[in-house]
Amino acid sequence: MRRTVRGLAAATIAAAGAALFAAPAQAAPLTPVPQLDVNRYVGEWYQLAANPAPFNIDCVRDTTAVYTPIDERNVRVENSCTTIAGERRGIVGNARVNDTASLHVSFPGVPTQDSLDGPSNYIVTYLADDYSWALVGDPSRLSGFVLSRSPVVDAAAWQQIRTVVEQSGYNSCLMLTSPTTEGMQEIRPLCTV
Repeated sequence: MRRTVRGLAAATIAAAGAALFAAPAQAAPLTPVPQLDVNRYVGEWYQLAANPAPFNIDCVRDTTAVYTPIDERNVRVENSCTTIAGERRGIVGNARVNDTASLHVSFPGVPTQDSLDGPSNYIVTYLADDYSWALVGDPSRLSGFVLSRSPVVDAAAWQQIRTVVEQSGYNSCLMLTSPTTEGMQEIRPLCTV
């Protein structure tokens, strides 16, 4: 078990490092969707895939985000996951709407992310018409998350997700799937799904 955990951690760190150097240098900044209805967007989302990042390296299953409205400009953000040790871990923060689909997400006590105001670091760049899934990231594409209202999607949905991720300027081989108890059970590069 320890070898598996170490191997997983090493692979995630390597992919995260590769992602930092593989961000498309000449690509235009990530653009937001033209319209975001925050009231429809709030609620629970399941992470189906993401660019590896140090803050979620120990998340191995059931990564979720729950968004709850506070007022017309602020949304409570509660991120949680099941860790390598099998425990639930979470953090609570705030998302402030800067523009239609561009938000500044902050978390108290997290270096460089503890201020409620700041530049947009959460861009909703794709949103299904029925708000069933979304692709979000930061303007430079260092972070990227595929979020879904359901922890399970079929093969056709995975293909659509991969297409949207690639059309949005992400490298789908550097984005890894995020296992869910009911859905995909393994961590794989999105390009292999």
